[in-house]
Amino acid sequence: MEGSSIPSTSDSVVGAIAPRIGMSISPPEVSSIPHVSGTDSSTPVMINSPVFVSRDTYDPTQEGGETQQEGTEDTNRQQGDEAEDDGKFRVPKRNKTSEAWEDFDDLEENGIYYAICKHCSKKLNRGKTKQTSSMWRHRENCSVRKAKLRKAERQTKINFQQANERFPTVPSLHTGKFDMETMREAAAHWILMHEHPFTILEEEGFNIMMKRGWPEWQKISRMTAKKDCTQVYEIEKKKLKNLLRHVQKVSLTTDMWKSKNQKIEYMVVTGHWIDGNWKLQKRVLNFVHIRPPRRGVEISDAVFKCAKEWGIEGKIHTISVDNASNNDVAVRLLKDDFGRCKKLLGGGKLFHVRCCAHILNLMVQDGLKDIVDICENIRDSVDFVNKSDGRALLFAEIAQHLQIPGNKSLHDCRTRWNSTYEMLNCAIKYKEVFPRFQVREPLYESCPSSEDWEKVEKVCTILEKFYTATHIISGSEYPTSNLFLPEILKVKKLLDARVNDEDDFVRSMITRMKLKFDKYWKECNFLMSIAAILDPRQKMRAIEFAFPKMYSAYEAQENITYVRKAIFELYDEYVAMATSGSAGTGCSLNPASEIVCPPRASADYWDDLDEYCGELESDEPHKSELVDYLDKPRQLPGQNLKDFNCLDWWKINRSAYPVLSQLAADVLAIPITTVASEATFSAGTRVIDSYRASLAPKTVQTLMCAGDWCRNLHGVKKKLKPQKALKEYELPNA
Repeated sequence: MEGSSIPSTSDSVVGAIAPRIGMSISPPEVSSIPHVSGTDSSTPVMINSPVFVSRDTYDPTQEGGETQQEGTEDTNRQQGDEAEDDGKFRVPKRNKTSEAWEDFDDLEENGIYYAICKHCSKKLNRGKTKQTSSMWRHRENCSVRKAKLRKAERQTKINFQQANERFPTVPSLHTGKFDMETMREAAAHWILMHEHPFTILEEEGFNIMMKRGWPEWQKISRMTAKKDCTQVYEIEKKKLKNLLRHVQKVSLTTDMWKSKNQKIEYMVVTGHWIDGNWKLQKRVLNFVHIRPPRRGVEISDAVFKCAKEWGIEGKIHTISVDNASNNDVAVRLLKDDFGRCKKLLGGGKLFHVRCCAHILNLMVQDGLKDIVDICENIRDSVDFVNKSDGRALLFAEIAQHLQIPGNKSLHDCRTRWNSTYEMLNCAIKYKEVFPRFQVREPLYESCPSSEDWEKVEKVCTILEKFYTATHIISGSEYPTSNLFLPEILKVKKLLDARVNDEDDFVRSMITRMKLKFDKYWKECNFLMSIAAILDPRQKMRAIEFAFPKMYSAYEAQENITYVRKAIFELYDEYVAMATSGSAGTGCSLNPASEIVCPPRASADYWDDLDEYCGELESDEPHKSELVDYLDKPRQLPGQNLKDFNCLDWWKINRSAYPVLSQLAADVLAIPITTVASEATFSAGTRVIDSYRASLAPKTVQTLMCAGDWCRNLHGVKKKLKPQKALKEYELPNA
C-alpha cells in the first residue's frame, strides 16, 4: 500500500478542526503520528486529546491496503470519541458536567486518573474514585488562574456611554455577563418606583421580551417578586437609618387618608432635612394603619413610635399638620414627649406648624359658597359629556366649529378648591359650546346660564392669586417657608382692594374670605417671619415693609419688635450649642486645633505695642454673625427669580456665617404645608386598587415607603395621578 492514503485521511481530520479554531493547519507527516502502545505500556495516554489515533490505524509491516484504509476511515468517523471497535465491551463515557473541568485536562497513567491544570500545569491525583474535590480546591487557589481572570475582567468590561445623566445609578462599565440576581433587584426597584403589581413579571409578553434580550433570563413569580421587594425595603431602610444618624434636625409632616377599597385609614409620616450638600431631602418614613378611634392621643402615639423606630426622637424640630382639632391635641402631647428627649429650640415656638395651604383652602371654600349651585351645574355638565364617546365627539366638533383651541375638560375633586378652580377655569373656555351642545342633545339639562358664567369669571379672577400662592408654597423640592410672606402679602392686598367692590356678589365673597384671613393671621406667624429674614433677598427689610400692610400701625411695630427679639434669642441658642460642641456640621467655632502656633516669644516682646494700640483702637465689641448679616445690604434677586437658590447662597457663605448658616438650614427645611404627605396618597390609590384590596397593612407600608426611597435613589420623579379628562378625538383638518 502507498503511504499517500494517510496524509489524505489527516487532511480530512484537520479540515474538520481548522475552521473551529480559526487557523490554517497543514496535514502532519506520517512519521509525526505518535505510536500508542498497548495497555501494558507505561506510556501515558491523553484521553481527551483532540485526535485519538488507534495503534491499529497504521502499521507499515502490515500487508494489504484495504484493511488499513478501513481502519483509517473508521478512526475518522470516531474522532474525539473512543478508539475503533476492537471487539471488547465498553461503557460509553459520561460527559463531564462539573464546572471544574473548564480549567483541567484529564489524564490516565497506569490505571490512575489525574487532572492537569490548564493554567499552571500542576498534576492532581484523582484516585480511583475520580473525585473532583481536589480540583475545586486548586481552582480557587491557583494564582495563575486568578491573574488571568483579573486581566480578563479588565479587558472584557464594556464602556457604555450614557445618553444622558438622568439615571446616575446605572454604571457605565459593565462586564457584559448576565446576572439574574442583579436583574431581580432591578425588577423589584421597577415595581416599587412605578407602583406596578407583582404579577407584572409573570406576563408572557414581558418574559418573551426579556428572553430575546437575555436568553439566560428566568421567569420571576409574583411571590418571588414580593420577597424581592421586601428585601429591597429592608436594605433601603437600613441605609436611610444610617443617613439619619448624621442629621441634626428633622422636620415632620403627617396626614391621614382612608382607603376606599380597604375601608381602613392610614397615616403617613414624612421627614424633611437639609443634607451635607445643602440639598433639601424628603423621605416617607412610615405609612401605617391607625386604628379607630383616631383621637389626638392615638395620633401622637403613632408619630412618636415612628420617631423612636428611626432613632430621631431627639432630633425632631417641627411638625406640620392641618387644622383638625385632633391634630391640636396630638401636637400638644408630642411637644411634651419630644421636649423630654431634647430641649425644643425657641421654647417650642416653631414646633407646631399649621398647614398654610389648608388655611388658604378654608378661605376659598368660604368664598365659593355663593356659587355652589353653579359649580354643581358645571360639574354635572362635564360628567354628562364624558359619559359616552358620541357626546364627547359631538362636543369636540362644536368646539372645532367655533375655533376654540383644545378639546378636553377636567373633572375636579370636590374637597380641594384648587382642583375646582382648574375645572372652572377650563370650562370657561367652552361657555359658548355648552348652549349649542344642549340644542343637539335633548337629554342635557344642566347647562349654566350667561349670568352664571359671568359669576364664574369673577370668581376665577380672584382665585387666581390664591391658586398661584398655593402652588408656590406647596413645593417639596425647594424651601417654602421663606416664600410664604410675599405670597400672603399679595393675598392681603387683593382682599383689601376688593372688600368694597361695587359688585354685591364680589363684595360678599371677599368679606367672608377676609374674615377667615384675619382669624388665622391676626397673630404674627413666627416661622413665616424668621424664614423671611433668613432669605438674603429679604432680611429684616421685608418684615419692616410687609407688617405695616398686614396689621395696624401699633400692631405692626409691636410684631416687628417681637420678631427681632425672637430671632436674636434663637441665634443665641445656636451659639450656645456651638460653644458646647453639640451643634451640627458647620457650627464649630473652635478652629484653633487646625492652627499651628509659632514659638513662644521672649518676655520683653514689644511691651509698649499693646499700650500704643489701646489708645488708638476703639472699644467697640465684635459684631455677631446675625448683626453682620442684617447690617449688610440684601441680595438683589435678579431678573429671573427662579435662578436664585436660597440654600446655595448659604452654602457659599457658610464659612462667613458658620452658626447662622446652621440656623438657616434648620429653618428653611421646615415645610409649611402637608402637601408632601398628601401627595403620597395619590400613589396609595394605585397601590390599593380594587384588585389589591386584600393587601396587608404591612405590605402596603413596604410598597409605599420603598417606592419613595427608590425614586429618590434613581432620581425619578413620581407622576401624580392624572385627573379624568374629556377624551381627545382626531377631527378632520384639526
